[in-house]
Amino acid sequence: MSTKLVHTPEGVRDIYGDEKAKKTVVEGLLHKIIAGYGYRDIQTPSFEFFDVFSKEVGTTPSRELYKFFDKEGNTLVLRPDFTPSIARCAVKYFMDEDVPIRFCYQGNTFTNTSELQGKLKEVTQMGAELIGDASVEADAEMIAMTIEALWYAGLNDFQISIGNLEYFKGICAEAGLDEDTELELREYISGKNYFGAEELLDKTKADRKDKELLLKVSELFGPASILDDAKKAATNKRSREAVDRLEKVYHVLCDYGVDKYVSFDLGMLSKYNYYTGIIFKGYTYGVGDAIVKGGRYDNLLKRFGKDAPAIGFMIVVDDLLSAMNRQHVEIPYDDNIIKLYYDKKDFGEKLKEARQLRASGQRVELLPKQ
Repeated sequence: MSTKLVHTPEGVRDIYGDEKAKKTVVEGLLHKIIAGYGYRDIQTPSFEFFDVFSKEVGTTPSRELYKFFDKEGNTLVLRPDFTPSIARCAVKYFMDEDVPIRFCYQGNTFTNTSELQGKLKEVTQMGAELIGDASVEADAEMIAMTIEALWYAGLNDFQISIGNLEYFKGICAEAGLDEDTELELREYISGKNYFGAEELLDKTKADRKDKELLLKVSELFGPASILDDAKKAATNKRSREAVDRLEKVYHVLCDYGVDKYVSFDLGMLSKYNYYTGIIFKGYTYGVGDAIVKGGRYDNLLKRFGKDAPAIGFMIVVDDLLSAMNRQHVEIPYDDNIIKLYYDKKDFGEKLKEARQLRASGQRVELLPKQ
């Protein structure tokens, strides 16, 4: 038999034994906090029509999607991201709802990228979406819930960095950049390619003042006091209002008592173009990327036919577990299994005993005597 049959493709892995047991425990702890905020479980399909994740929606680039065809010739994709799927589902089943809707989800996402850099192509995500609430309080609830969930799962050393895309968009609008140039510039700055960003701005013949502010926006990060610097640097109403929003969110987070886990980054951008305002990421040591990503996407549901604001977040469970392992965080789990041995003569008796123990909540393994 070919040894290839027992191996997995590049970018995916098997999870079993103690690791799977710990993953199940952590998922349960995260879910308990999210459900405690009134979020109800939702499950969407593992694959959707291609249009759900199209370029117009602003999600994962087409080249990174796993695409295939059904027998009718429709182009389908494995979901790379839960948010567009839940937006579609919300429009289909809750079109006439005018009160906030709270969803939580758990499942795997699939990204077909060759630039792995230690990342998996299939990961487990857990997250929540709040649809129909455009308030500052909704922004703060989502961030506070994220913090509480991470802490309850056992992670203590982490930071949630918060930004507002409107700050960057306000400067781009003031500089007269068109949408395509803005998206290209966002990609350069997100990738820390400041030479590329500067070259692009030179081509657009942007004003020197606007060019300097766009290139220095990534330097506006740190504690809440950085918001004063950001407001002073802003020369347009849209960017100043973005800072005002961040200040209001911060005050509510102080009411939640989670402000020690919060910092701000006005240069925070996202590859997901459906984000419209507040965005945030969660970082800890032991992994090279954010373990939490979230933000406001007030225009996404409109793509599917419902004009409603929304905000959400997702936790990459695999990365969270990796960080907890490297930080030596103990994840308690019940590995106690009672072993009952039987032979042909006493099988009935042992089976009765096993059933009684299982009924009382014990884990029992029936084994034949050697």
